[in-house]
Amino acid sequence: MPDTITITDDRTGKTITVPIQGGVFPAAAVRELDPALFIYDPAYMQTAACKSSITYLDGDAGILRYRGYPIEQLAEKSTYLEVAYLLLNGELPTAEQLVKWKHDVTHHTFIHENMRKRFVDGFHYDAHPMGMLVSSIAALGTFYDDAKDITSKESRDKQILRLIAKSPTLAAMCYRFSVGQPFVYPDNNLSFPANFLNMMWKVGDYEIDPRLERAMDVLFILHADHEQNCGTTAMRVVGSSHADPYTSAAAAASALYGPLHGGANEAVVRMLADIGSIENVPAFIEEVKSGSGSRLMGFGHRVYKNFDPRATIIKKTAYDVFEVTGKNPLLDIALKLEETALSDPYFVDRKLYPNVDFYSGLIYQALGFPVAMFTVLFAIPRTVGWLAHWQELLGDKDQKISRPRQWYTGPEPRNYLALGDR
Repeated sequence: MPDTITITDDRTGKTITVPIQGGVFPAAAVRELDPALFIYDPAYMQTAACKSSITYLDGDAGILRYRGYPIEQLAEKSTYLEVAYLLLNGELPTAEQLVKWKHDVTHHTFIHENMRKRFVDGFHYDAHPMGMLVSSIAALGTFYDDAKDITSKESRDKQILRLIAKSPTLAAMCYRFSVGQPFVYPDNNLSFPANFLNMMWKVGDYEIDPRLERAMDVLFILHADHEQNCGTTAMRVVGSSHADPYTSAAAAASALYGPLHGGANEAVVRMLADIGSIENVPAFIEEVKSGSGSRLMGFGHRVYKNFDPRATIIKKTAYDVFEVTGKNPLLDIALKLEETALSDPYFVDRKLYPNVDFYSGLIYQALGFPVAMFTVLFAIPRTVGWLAHWQELLGDKDQKISRPRQWYTGPEPRNYLALGDR
């Protein structure tokens, strides 16, 4: 049978047949039937707004690949900077390319002193680190005159390098300010994840356990990209207006700031703390099933209808971290909750399995990060995913400025009434 779909407008009898490629058919088919006819698709549940060669995600099969490479292999064998190169360039770097890439990133980690002394010091003493980060990303672009020259590949590459290199510096700076500690400058002798941990925690003599350094690297890899999520969509929408990458990335980070997007692991930690003990898990599960108000956070996903492949990796990483830090007291509750839910037909039938957020918050907490920093930790690695999509968008001849249509449901035409007649 041909890979086509035939649509008939029953009002007119007009029929059109168009090809199906990769499970997708062009919306132009509807336009050809009737230019005034639109498809109503709230939250883009069934709409492919772009073509992308960056990340493949099969939610039913629980598959996630970056540029064709399984996430499991990358998490086991690769590093975040190697994965960042892959996402941006389409191929893993050669040994020579990786040395140069690491050098370039490492030597662009510093930020302008005015950024720290004048801009950051202007925040209120208890400003949320993520709110500070969003503002700082946008402000960073004002320090580079060439940021708006997005037609130049040389300029684009330079801004991409700057954003990836400086995002950990900005994140650590926002945290140190929020707790009243002095800023720690980047150390060019350290790896990408070790440098971030050093900027976060250095007080006096500070040594980084290589197991924690590797755990941070794995977490960065797992969060580097995730197809057309809310933040990436925001990056593409703003980028479609040809805004500079700093402004576009600030928009993406703003989307991530929302509790329905980047705040899920924070919600998991709060849920586990509210449950309080293993003994309370069965009662909590019953409350969730009854719909009486309790929600099972960290289970299920908008896309995954099977196990989130990142969840399995991150669970192993959690044990590696706990060997160093000691076990997070919430871990036993999490394990009992996972065991109980996965043996209950209510959750299995609904395909509610643990996602990446279920264990990541426990790791962050064990590493010493406060809950307010969880979304910031998400934004650091996701910056490369946003930039890869921004770069891809600008090179896609089919893309125009984003301008979705609407289904108008307001009043029909009516005449203005004078104030005294209303």
